[in-house]
Amino acid sequence: MIHPHTELRFISNEVGYGVVATQLIPAGTITWVLDKLDREFSPLDFQNMEPLYQEILDTYTYRNSNGNLVLCWDHGRYVNHSFNSNCLTTAYDFEIAIRDIQPGEQLTDDYGYLNITSPFRGINEGTKRKTVYPDDLIKYHKVWDNKIKKVFHRIKKVNQPLEPVLPARTLNKIERILNGEEALASILSNYFDTEKTAVASK
Repeated sequence: MIHPHTELRFISNEVGYGVVATQLIPAGTITWVLDKLDREFSPLDFQNMEPLYQEILDTYTYRNSNGNLVLCWDHGRYVNHSFNSNCLTTAYDFEIAIRDIQPGEQLTDDYGYLNITSPFRGINEGTKRKTVYPDDLIKYHKVWDNKIKKVFHRIKKVNQPLEPVLPARTLNKIERILNGEEALASILSNYFDTEKTAVASK
């Protein structure tokens, strides 16, 4: 479920639609949560579908650590890529704003942590990275982990409209981390190793 203070807007012919903030979303705000309406499809489910449905899943899903495709039921599936994203996923099936997101600003993810299957060249944003690769999570997880750590403590300091959607076990994890009873897990735990899975299936 995407943050309620957002709406779907047409961005440009190059980008298409995107998710835009309608109010200030402060750093530390949970911007998306995997919820009970989001659907998960196994590789076999995908293979058994007609090309029309495969194309839709190719476009609007991400792969989780089990290699399954996750389709968001709401406009969360329209969040666009940025090499300088203002949201980051965590190891706990939710995303967090790593800086203040202003009204009218797009919510963006770095597709490098979404277990893409093939490289693609992103829009030139003046960053050193120009292409997203399937193994970006291995390369950049420490950078992303540090960005999450800088704002994670703010979770209890800002308004969280999506808190009711968080499972009890996730809320408990957050409490333990904030109390120093448990370490913040790395975003690397979301990585799906395609090669390892291919070898195991032989």
